[in-house]
Amino acid sequence: MEGHNCHEEIEVHGVADCVRLEAGGERRGGGGSVPEAGDQRSHVLQLEEEVQRVRTRRAETVTPVGRRKQSAEADRRGPDLGQADAPGCVKKKALRSRQRRLLAERLLADYRVSERRACAVVLLARSVLYYVEHRRNDRAVRQRIREIAETRVRYGFPRIQILLRREGWRDNHKRTYRIYKEEGLNLRRKRPRRSKTAAHRQQRPVLTRPHQCWSMDFVSDQLFDGRRFRALTLVDNYSRECLEIEVGQSLKGFDVVAVMERIKERRGLVPQRIQVDNGSEFISKALDQWAYENEVTLDFSRPGKPTDNPFIESFNGSFRDECLNVNWFLSLEDAKEKIETFKDDYNGFRPHSALCGLTPNQVIEGNLQDPNFSTLDRY
Repeated sequence: MEGHNCHEEIEVHGVADCVRLEAGGERRGGGGSVPEAGDQRSHVLQLEEEVQRVRTRRAETVTPVGRRKQSAEADRRGPDLGQADAPGCVKKKALRSRQRRLLAERLLADYRVSERRACAVVLLARSVLYYVEHRRNDRAVRQRIREIAETRVRYGFPRIQILLRREGWRDNHKRTYRIYKEEGLNLRRKRPRRSKTAAHRQQRPVLTRPHQCWSMDFVSDQLFDGRRFRALTLVDNYSRECLEIEVGQSLKGFDVVAVMERIKERRGLVPQRIQVDNGSEFISKALDQWAYENEVTLDFSRPGKPTDNPFIESFNGSFRDECLNVNWFLSLEDAKEKIETFKDDYNGFRPHSALCGLTPNQVIEGNLQDPNFSTLDRY
Protein backbone atom coordinates (compact mmCIF):
# COMPACT_ATOMS: atom_id res chain seq x y z
CA MET A 1 0.00 0.00 0.00
CA GLU A 2 2.96 2.33 0.60
CA GLY A 3 4.08 2.01 -2.99
CA HIS A 4 0.60 2.69 -4.14
CA ASN A 5 0.43 5.90 -2.11
CA CYS A 6 3.82 7.00 -3.43
CA HIS A 7 2.68 6.62 -7.01
CA GLU A 8 -0.42 8.60 -6.22
CA GLU A 9 1.62 11.40 -4.68
CA ILE A 10 4.01 11.41 -7.64
CA GLU A 11 1.15 11.72 -10.07
CA VAL A 12 -0.52 14.52 -8.10
CA HIS A 13 2.70 16.49 -7.57
CA GLY A 14 3.70 15.92 -11.15
CA VAL A 15 0.57 17.56 -12.37
CA ALA A 16 1.04 20.34 -9.83
CA ASP A 17 4.59 20.95 -11.03
CA CYS A 18 3.42 21.15 -14.62
CA VAL A 19 0.87 23.75 -13.67
CA ARG A 20 3.44 25.72 -11.72
CA LEU A 21 5.86 25.64 -14.66
CA GLU A 22 3.20 26.98 -16.99
CA ALA A 23 2.24 29.68 -14.50
CA GLY A 24 5.61 30.91 -13.21
CA GLY A 25 8.04 30.27 -16.06
CA GLU A 26 11.40 28.80 -15.05
CA ARG A 27 11.90 26.52 -12.06
CA ARG A 28 14.80 27.04 -9.67
CA GLY A 29 16.69 24.43 -7.66
CA GLY A 30 15.54 25.37 -4.16
CA GLY A 31 11.85 25.72 -4.92
CA GLY A 32 9.31 27.01 -7.37
CA SER A 33 9.04 30.59 -8.40
CA VAL A 34 6.06 32.59 -7.18
CA PRO A 35 3.84 34.01 -9.91
CA GLU A 36 3.12 37.66 -10.20
CA ALA A 37 0.62 39.27 -7.86
CA GLY A 38 -1.91 40.01 -10.57
CA ASP A 39 -2.15 36.38 -11.77
CA GLN A 40 -1.72 34.69 -8.39
CA ARG A 41 -5.43 34.17 -7.67
CA SER A 42 -6.30 32.71 -11.05
CA HIS A 43 -3.30 30.34 -11.09
CA VAL A 44 -4.03 29.11 -7.58
CA LEU A 45 -7.63 28.30 -8.58
CA GLN A 46 -6.42 26.40 -11.66
CA LEU A 47 -3.99 24.42 -9.54
CA GLU A 48 -6.66 23.55 -6.98
CA GLU A 49 -9.13 22.41 -9.67
CA GLU A 50 -6.48 20.22 -11.31
CA VAL A 51 -5.49 18.54 -8.06
CA GLN A 52 -9.12 17.90 -7.12
CA ARG A 53 -9.75 16.40 -10.58
CA VAL A 54 -6.81 13.98 -10.19
CA ARG A 55 -7.89 12.89 -6.72
CA THR A 56 -11.42 12.29 -7.87
CA ARG A 57 -10.24 10.20 -10.83
CA ARG A 58 -8.00 8.11 -8.58
CA ALA A 59 -10.79 7.54 -6.05
CA GLU A 60 -13.13 6.29 -8.76
CA THR A 61 -10.63 3.87 -10.32
CA VAL A 62 -9.05 2.41 -7.18
CA THR A 63 -11.22 -0.06 -5.23
CA PRO A 64 -10.11 -1.49 -1.85
CA VAL A 65 -8.99 -5.12 -2.01
CA GLY A 66 -11.48 -7.61 -0.57
CA ARG A 67 -14.51 -5.32 -0.75
CA ARG A 68 -17.28 -5.04 -3.28
CA LYS A 69 -18.29 -1.71 -4.69
CA GLN A 70 -21.66 -0.66 -3.19
CA SER A 71 -24.00 1.99 -4.42
CA ALA A 72 -25.26 4.80 -2.25
CA GLU A 73 -28.71 3.15 -2.03
CA ALA A 74 -27.42 -0.33 -1.17
CA ASP A 75 -27.17 0.18 2.59
CA ARG A 76 -30.49 1.24 4.02
CA ARG A 77 -30.14 -0.19 7.47
CA GLY A 78 -31.09 1.87 10.47
CA PRO A 79 -28.84 3.03 13.27
CA ASP A 80 -29.91 0.26 15.67
CA LEU A 81 -27.90 -2.96 15.95
CA GLY A 82 -29.52 -5.70 13.90
CA GLN A 83 -32.04 -3.33 12.36
CA ALA A 84 -32.89 -4.40 8.84
CA ASP A 85 -35.27 -1.69 7.71
CA ALA A 86 -34.96 2.06 7.46
CA PRO A 87 -38.04 3.18 9.44
CA GLY A 88 -37.12 1.17 12.53
CA CYS A 89 -37.35 -2.17 14.21
CA VAL A 90 -40.79 -1.47 15.76
CA LYS A 91 -43.50 -3.01 13.62
CA LYS A 92 -46.41 -0.86 14.77
CA LYS A 93 -46.61 2.28 16.85
CA ALA A 94 -48.73 2.29 19.98
CA LEU A 95 -50.93 5.30 19.31
CA ARG A 96 -54.15 4.33 21.03
CA SER A 97 -54.70 4.57 24.77
CA ARG A 98 -55.54 0.89 24.99
CA GLN A 99 -52.22 -0.09 23.39
CA ARG A 100 -50.26 2.27 25.62
CA ARG A 101 -52.04 0.89 28.64
CA LEU A 102 -50.96 -2.62 27.71
CA LEU A 103 -47.37 -1.41 27.31
CA ALA A 104 -47.46 0.26 30.72
CA GLU A 105 -48.81 -2.90 32.34
CA ARG A 106 -46.03 -4.87 30.67
CA LEU A 107 -43.42 -2.51 32.09
CA LEU A 108 -44.91 -2.88 35.55
CA ALA A 109 -44.91 -6.67 35.35
CA ASP A 110 -41.53 -7.26 33.68
CA TYR A 111 -39.29 -4.47 34.99
CA ARG A 112 -40.91 -3.71 38.37
CA VAL A 113 -40.86 0.05 37.80
CA SER A 114 -43.22 2.50 39.44
CA GLU A 115 -46.53 3.44 37.87
CA ARG A 116 -45.41 7.03 37.46
CA ARG A 117 -42.28 5.91 35.61
CA ALA A 118 -44.14 3.44 33.36
CA CYS A 119 -46.76 6.03 32.38
CA ALA A 120 -44.07 8.61 31.64
CA VAL A 121 -42.18 6.22 29.37
CA VAL A 122 -45.21 5.33 27.20
CA LEU A 123 -46.67 8.88 27.38
CA LEU A 124 -49.85 7.74 29.12
CA ALA A 125 -51.91 9.61 31.67
CA ARG A 126 -52.14 7.86 35.04
CA SER A 127 -55.92 8.30 35.04
CA VAL A 128 -56.13 6.10 31.93
CA LEU A 129 -54.15 3.40 33.73
CA TYR A 130 -56.63 3.46 36.62
CA TYR A 131 -59.70 3.57 34.38
CA VAL A 132 -62.16 0.70 34.82
CA GLU A 133 -64.27 -0.19 31.77
CA HIS A 134 -68.04 -0.12 32.23
CA ARG A 135 -68.77 -1.92 28.97
CA ARG A 136 -71.90 -4.05 28.84
CA ASN A 137 -71.35 -7.78 28.75
CA ASP A 138 -71.46 -8.84 25.10
CA ARG A 139 -71.06 -12.58 25.60
CA ALA A 140 -74.55 -13.39 24.25
CA VAL A 141 -74.33 -11.31 21.08
CA ARG A 142 -70.78 -12.52 20.52
CA GLN A 143 -71.97 -16.12 20.64
CA ARG A 144 -74.82 -15.34 18.23
CA ILE A 145 -72.51 -13.61 15.76
CA ARG A 146 -70.20 -16.62 15.84
CA GLU A 147 -73.14 -18.97 15.22
CA ILE A 148 -74.36 -16.95 12.25
CA ALA A 149 -70.86 -16.80 10.78
CA GLU A 150 -70.44 -20.57 11.16
CA THR A 151 -73.81 -21.24 9.52
CA ARG A 152 -73.56 -18.58 6.80
CA VAL A 153 -69.89 -18.90 6.03
CA ARG A 154 -69.89 -16.34 3.21
CA TYR A 155 -71.93 -13.67 5.00
CA GLY A 156 -69.95 -10.57 5.86
CA PHE A 157 -70.45 -8.00 8.57
CA PRO A 158 -73.31 -6.01 6.90
CA ARG A 159 -75.52 -9.08 6.39
CA ILE A 160 -74.82 -10.36 9.91
CA GLN A 161 -75.91 -6.98 11.27
CA ILE A 162 -79.16 -7.19 9.30
CA LEU A 163 -79.85 -10.69 10.60
CA LEU A 164 -79.25 -9.54 14.18
CA ARG A 165 -81.74 -6.73 13.72
CA ARG A 166 -84.29 -9.20 12.39
CA GLU A 167 -83.91 -11.31 15.53
CA GLY A 168 -84.40 -8.31 17.81
CA TRP A 169 -80.83 -7.48 18.85
CA ARG A 170 -80.51 -3.73 19.39
CA ASP A 171 -76.71 -3.56 19.21
CA ASN A 172 -75.55 -0.95 16.74
CA HIS A 173 -73.26 -1.62 13.82
CA LYS A 174 -70.15 -0.36 15.65
CA ARG A 175 -70.45 -2.95 18.41
CA THR A 176 -71.18 -5.69 15.88
CA TYR A 177 -68.19 -4.70 13.78
CA ARG A 178 -65.89 -4.63 16.81
CA ILE A 179 -66.95 -8.14 17.85
CA TYR A 180 -66.75 -9.28 14.24
CA LYS A 181 -63.13 -8.11 14.04
CA GLU A 182 -62.14 -9.50 17.44
CA GLU A 183 -63.47 -12.94 16.53
CA GLY A 184 -61.43 -12.97 13.33
CA LEU A 185 -64.42 -13.46 11.04
CA ASN A 186 -63.24 -11.13 8.29
CA LEU A 187 -63.79 -12.41 4.78
CA ARG A 188 -60.82 -12.19 2.44
CA ARG A 189 -61.91 -12.09 -1.13
CA LYS A 190 -59.60 -11.03 -3.93
CA ARG A 191 -61.75 -9.11 -6.38
CA PRO A 192 -60.70 -8.99 -10.04
CA ARG A 193 -59.24 -5.71 -11.18
CA ARG A 194 -61.45 -4.08 -13.78
CA SER A 195 -60.02 -1.89 -16.48
CA LYS A 196 -61.34 1.59 -17.06
CA THR A 197 -62.64 0.76 -20.52
CA ALA A 198 -64.84 -2.05 -19.16
CA ALA A 199 -66.70 0.34 -16.87
CA HIS A 200 -68.57 2.04 -19.73
CA ARG A 201 -71.93 0.41 -20.25
CA GLN A 202 -74.76 0.88 -22.64
CA GLN A 203 -77.61 3.13 -21.59
CA ARG A 204 -80.58 1.01 -20.53
CA PRO A 205 -84.13 2.15 -19.69
CA VAL A 206 -84.85 2.78 -16.02
CA LEU A 207 -86.73 -0.08 -14.35
CA THR A 208 -89.82 0.87 -12.33
CA ARG A 209 -91.47 -2.49 -11.60
CA PRO A 210 -90.69 -6.22 -11.62
CA HIS A 211 -90.57 -8.34 -14.77
CA GLN A 212 -89.63 -5.51 -17.07
CA CYS A 213 -86.20 -6.95 -17.78
CA TRP A 214 -84.64 -10.33 -17.02
CA SER A 215 -81.07 -11.53 -17.29
CA MET A 216 -79.77 -15.04 -17.84
CA ASP A 217 -76.43 -16.75 -18.20
CA PHE A 218 -74.70 -20.12 -17.73
CA VAL A 219 -72.51 -21.30 -14.84
CA SER A 220 -70.35 -24.44 -14.95
CA ASP A 221 -69.26 -26.74 -12.12
CA GLN A 222 -68.47 -30.41 -11.53
CA LEU A 223 -69.54 -33.35 -9.38
CA PHE A 224 -67.32 -35.18 -6.90
CA ASP A 225 -66.09 -37.56 -9.61
CA GLY A 226 -65.13 -34.80 -12.04
CA ARG A 227 -68.19 -34.92 -14.29
CA ARG A 228 -69.15 -31.47 -15.49
CA PHE A 229 -72.60 -29.94 -15.37
CA ARG A 230 -74.07 -26.58 -16.27
CA ALA A 231 -76.67 -24.35 -14.65
CA LEU A 232 -78.86 -21.80 -16.43
CA THR A 233 -79.48 -18.86 -14.06
CA LEU A 234 -82.36 -16.43 -14.59
CA VAL A 235 -82.77 -13.23 -12.53
CA ASP A 236 -85.23 -10.34 -12.49
CA ASN A 237 -83.22 -7.11 -12.70
CA TYR A 238 -85.63 -5.00 -10.63
CA SER A 239 -86.37 -7.21 -7.64
CA ARG A 240 -83.17 -9.32 -7.91
CA GLU A 241 -85.37 -12.41 -7.64
CA CYS A 242 -83.88 -15.66 -8.87
CA LEU A 243 -86.60 -16.92 -11.19
CA GLU A 244 -85.05 -20.26 -12.10
CA ILE A 245 -81.83 -22.28 -11.97
CA GLU A 246 -81.92 -25.11 -14.48
CA VAL A 247 -79.27 -27.80 -13.91
CA GLY A 248 -78.15 -30.31 -16.54
CA GLN A 249 -75.11 -31.86 -18.12
CA SER A 250 -75.93 -30.58 -21.59
CA LEU A 251 -78.16 -27.53 -22.05
CA LYS A 252 -78.99 -26.31 -25.54
CA GLY A 253 -81.17 -23.60 -27.03
CA PHE A 254 -84.24 -25.87 -26.82
CA ASP A 255 -83.66 -26.30 -23.06
CA VAL A 256 -83.60 -22.51 -22.64
CA VAL A 257 -86.92 -22.26 -24.47
CA ALA A 258 -88.38 -25.01 -22.27
CA VAL A 259 -87.39 -23.08 -19.14
CA MET A 260 -88.98 -19.89 -20.47
CA GLU A 261 -92.19 -21.72 -21.34
CA ARG A 262 -92.33 -23.29 -17.87
CA ILE A 263 -92.00 -19.87 -16.21
CA LYS A 264 -94.63 -18.45 -18.55
CA GLU A 265 -97.14 -21.17 -17.63
CA ARG A 266 -96.44 -20.90 -13.91
CA ARG A 267 -96.45 -17.09 -13.61
CA GLY A 268 -98.59 -16.16 -16.61
CA LEU A 269 -96.20 -13.46 -17.87
CA VAL A 270 -93.12 -12.80 -19.95
CA PRO A 271 -90.65 -9.92 -19.68
CA GLN A 272 -90.35 -7.04 -22.07
CA ARG A 273 -86.62 -7.52 -22.49
CA ILE A 274 -84.01 -10.19 -21.68
CA GLN A 275 -80.31 -9.37 -21.36
CA VAL A 276 -78.05 -12.18 -22.59
CA ASP A 277 -74.55 -12.61 -23.92
CA ASN A 278 -73.53 -13.98 -27.31
CA GLY A 279 -73.46 -17.64 -26.34
CA SER A 280 -74.53 -20.28 -28.83
CA GLU A 281 -77.63 -21.11 -26.75
CA PHE A 282 -78.86 -17.50 -26.79
CA ILE A 283 -78.30 -16.84 -30.50
CA SER A 284 -80.02 -20.07 -31.51
CA LYS A 285 -83.00 -20.10 -33.85
CA ALA A 286 -85.21 -21.73 -31.21
CA LEU A 287 -84.83 -18.88 -28.70
CA ASP A 288 -85.09 -16.28 -31.46
CA GLN A 289 -88.39 -17.76 -32.63
CA TRP A 290 -89.76 -17.89 -29.07
CA ALA A 291 -88.82 -14.25 -28.49
CA TYR A 292 -90.49 -13.21 -31.74
CA GLU A 293 -93.71 -15.06 -30.94
CA ASN A 294 -93.91 -13.61 -27.40
CA GLU A 295 -92.79 -10.08 -28.40
CA VAL A 296 -89.70 -10.19 -26.19
CA THR A 297 -86.60 -8.18 -27.06
CA LEU A 298 -83.28 -10.01 -26.75
CA ASP A 299 -80.68 -7.47 -25.59
CA PHE A 300 -77.25 -8.90 -26.45
CA SER A 301 -74.10 -7.73 -24.70
CA ARG A 302 -71.15 -6.40 -26.63
CA PRO A 303 -68.44 -8.99 -27.26
CA GLY A 304 -65.91 -9.00 -24.45
CA LYS A 305 -68.01 -6.68 -22.24
CA PRO A 306 -69.51 -8.67 -19.34
CA THR A 307 -70.33 -5.38 -17.59
CA ASP A 308 -73.16 -4.88 -20.08
CA ASN A 309 -75.07 -7.53 -18.10
CA PRO A 310 -74.07 -6.71 -14.50
CA PHE A 311 -77.08 -8.16 -12.64
CA ILE A 312 -76.59 -11.75 -13.73
CA GLU A 313 -72.83 -11.47 -13.27
CA SER A 314 -73.35 -10.33 -9.68
CA PHE A 315 -75.79 -13.17 -9.02
CA ASN A 316 -73.46 -15.75 -10.54
CA GLY A 317 -70.69 -14.54 -8.24
CA SER A 318 -72.90 -14.99 -5.16
CA PHE A 319 -74.19 -18.31 -6.50
CA ARG A 320 -70.69 -19.69 -6.90
CA ASP A 321 -69.39 -18.19 -3.66
CA GLU A 322 -72.27 -19.27 -1.39
CA CYS A 323 -73.46 -22.49 -3.05
CA LEU A 324 -71.12 -24.10 -5.56
CA ASN A 325 -67.92 -23.53 -3.59
CA VAL A 326 -69.29 -24.68 -0.23
CA ASN A 327 -71.17 -27.84 -1.31
CA TRP A 328 -70.03 -31.29 -2.37
CA PHE A 329 -72.28 -32.69 -5.10
CA LEU A 330 -72.54 -36.48 -5.17
CA SER A 331 -74.84 -36.71 -8.16
CA LEU A 332 -76.81 -34.53 -10.53
CA GLU A 333 -79.97 -35.02 -8.45
CA ASP A 334 -78.07 -33.99 -5.33
CA ALA A 335 -76.85 -30.87 -7.12
CA LYS A 336 -80.41 -29.98 -8.18
CA GLU A 337 -81.69 -30.38 -4.62
CA LYS A 338 -78.96 -28.24 -3.03
CA ILE A 339 -79.21 -25.57 -5.72
CA GLU A 340 -82.99 -25.40 -5.26
CA THR A 341 -82.44 -24.90 -1.53
CA PHE A 342 -80.05 -22.07 -2.27
CA LYS A 343 -82.58 -20.42 -4.59
CA ASP A 344 -85.29 -20.45 -1.92
CA ASP A 345 -82.88 -19.10 0.66
CA TYR A 346 -81.68 -16.39 -1.73
CA ASN A 347 -85.20 -15.19 -2.48
CA GLY A 348 -86.73 -15.45 0.98
CA PHE A 349 -83.99 -15.09 3.61
CA ARG A 350 -80.73 -13.62 2.33
CA PRO A 351 -80.58 -9.81 2.76
CA HIS A 352 -79.56 -8.06 -0.44
CA SER A 353 -77.28 -5.05 -0.24
CA ALA A 354 -78.77 -3.43 -3.36
CA LEU A 355 -82.25 -3.69 -1.79
CA CYS A 356 -81.27 -1.93 1.47
CA GLY A 357 -81.15 -5.21 3.35
CA LEU A 358 -84.50 -6.52 2.09
CA THR A 359 -85.07 -9.84 0.37
CA PRO A 360 -86.39 -10.13 -3.21
CA ASN A 361 -89.68 -11.55 -1.90
CA GLN A 362 -90.17 -8.53 0.36
CA VAL A 363 -89.60 -6.19 -2.58
CA ILE A 364 -92.16 -8.06 -4.69
CA GLU A 365 -94.74 -8.06 -1.89
CA GLY A 366 -94.22 -4.36 -1.23
CA ASN A 367 -94.53 -3.54 -4.92
CA LEU A 368 -97.79 -5.53 -5.21
CA GLN A 369 -99.33 -3.75 -2.24
CA ASP A 370 -98.13 -0.27 -3.20
CA PRO A 371 -97.21 0.58 -6.83
CA ASN A 372 -95.07 3.47 -5.55
CA PHE A 373 -93.10 1.18 -3.23
CA SER A 374 -89.39 1.95 -2.93
CA THR A 375 -86.73 0.17 -0.92
CA LEU A 376 -85.30 3.53 0.16
CA ASP A 377 -88.52 4.32 2.06
CA ARG A 378 -87.82 1.52 4.50
CA TYR A 379 -84.60 3.13 5.78
